[in-house]
Amino acid sequence: MDGPSVGEHLLRTYVDGWKEHDPAKILGTLDPDCVVVESRGAVYRGSARVGEWFDAWFGEGNTIEAWDITALLVTADTAAMEWRFTCTWHGRPASFEGASVARFSNAGIAYLREYQTVAELYDWKGTWRD
Repeated sequence: MDGPSVGEHLLRTYVDGWKEHDPAKILGTLDPDCVVVESRGAVYRGSARVGEWFDAWFGEGNTIEAWDITALLVTADTAAMEWRFTCTWHGRPASFEGASVARFSNAGIAYLREYQTVAELYDWKGTWRD
């Protein structure tokens, strides 16, 4: 195997940019006309808007303690990854699992949509819990 694919490199660099608080690293992975859909529902259209989101997110004093990719599947033009995210958001610690779906263009990540797990995972015991 010759190393990571272009898509894998883009996604790992994007995640590393957030963890390292490095907007240039993040923006360097994105197609200028990208669409990023945050797990909380906000949509950012274009890499310039993603840069504004980055500045606002960290400008409010938020921090990222960890963003670990736990599974990654990449083809020539799409990818899916699972991850665990830990941060301090508005002064409160938060940690959750999630997944992202990505599509690539010749210019970088063209589409990235995040999904957040909203409850701790558990083994089903035959009844539903609230």
